[in-house]
Amino acid sequence: MTRPAPALPDDLDKLLRRMRLPYLRAAAPDVIATAKAQRWDPAEVLRVLINEEVIGRDAATRRMRRKTANFPTGKTFGTWRPDESSIPTPTQQALSTLEWISRAENLAVAGPSGTGKSHFVEALAQQAIEADLRVAWFTLETLTATIGRAKADGSTARTITRICRSDLIVVDDIGMLPAGQDAAEAFYRIVDAAYERRSIAVTSNIHPSGFDTIMPKTLATATVDRLLHHAHLITTEGDSHRLQQALTGKGVKALT
Repeated sequence: MTRPAPALPDDLDKLLRRMRLPYLRAAAPDVIATAKAQRWDPAEVLRVLINEEVIGRDAATRRMRRKTANFPTGKTFGTWRPDESSIPTPTQQALSTLEWISRAENLAVAGPSGTGKSHFVEALAQQAIEADLRVAWFTLETLTATIGRAKADGSTARTITRICRSDLIVVDDIGMLPAGQDAAEAFYRIVDAAYERRSIAVTSNIHPSGFDTIMPKTLATATVDRLLHHAHLITTEGDSHRLQQALTGKGVKALT
């Protein structure tokens, strides 16, 4: 049975708490015990301890960014089935490198409901978090509400600036419901502010060229013009994956 490593002296523990080094403090007993047993060089001990703090902080930052992003389902590429998607495999692979985000390019995925649009984009967004990027996730309705609250208290400019600090801004499920003036204006403001500075990814059941059928034409035209100027446009095809699962009995668990 392995004996636990001796606890840190109280004065050292208090010092590490004061210096706000929680991950180093947690790892220190085991690292020090190992260093003594294996006669590590002092510089190696310091390197390992600092590395533990860096790893811990990076993980905490990713957890915070994932929470802030407000992802809808938590879907990742771990549950993505590339062979079942109508998106060409080379396209999936190219987008998953995230190089398009570093170039402030946009992504528009259009196609019938249930063909994996949101899953694919959320998986890309989750991967962006793992690559230490910032992500903001909205539906058109939640984006409209966010900008609407900002207009009410006079903080529109600050709110848009805050949203555009994200490296990737996602607006999901455009076209599921008609968009009025407020929704079209909120969408335009974000696309305009992010233009050639940040990446925007949108999913929709209609092609972006048809956005003027669900929102005021003038705003739709100006928005789509900026959105598609530097964009990867993908169309998905096929029947709804959710419907197929339901019809084959895979959508629910059997009753017992």
